[in-house]
This record gives sequence, C-alpha cells and structure tokens, in this order.
Amino acid sequence: MIIPIDALEADTLYSLAESFVLREGTDYGAEEVALDVKVQQVLNRLKSGEAVLVYSELHESVDIKRKEDIEPSEATE
Repeated sequence: MIIPIDALEADTLYSLAESFVLREGTDYGAEEVALDVKVQQVLNRLKSGEAVLVYSELHESVDIKRKEDIEPSEATE
C-alpha cells in the first residue's frame, strides 16, 4: 500500500528517509556526500513523486521505492 507523504508528520518522514539512506547498499558512489544532503535528495524525490512510501503488511515495514519500480500489488496491499 502506498502511503501519501502528507499523511505523515515532517519528523516521521525525515526519520524514514534517514533510515533509508543509512541502510547498507545505498552508497552514492566515489564522492562522499553528507548524510543531510542524501536525506534531502530522498525527500525531494518523495515530494516530486519520483519515489513513494510503500507499506508492507507482510513485513510490517515501510520502504521507499522508485515509483516505476513498484508492483501493482504493492500499491493496493
């Protein structure tokens, strides 16, 4: 199920973006990028609609995915 970002408090949204950035496998390449910059990039993608918050009932978790990468079942779970 897609969670609208405006349904969350700003602090909660920031925390989700920060948690996403801190996960293993979210390296941004050869240049070091500050954590705040990475988080802001994720927030900007969420606000523009390029990325979405997806809640999984099965895993009881929220993930951030590119809009084009979500499967139809994730949008309506």
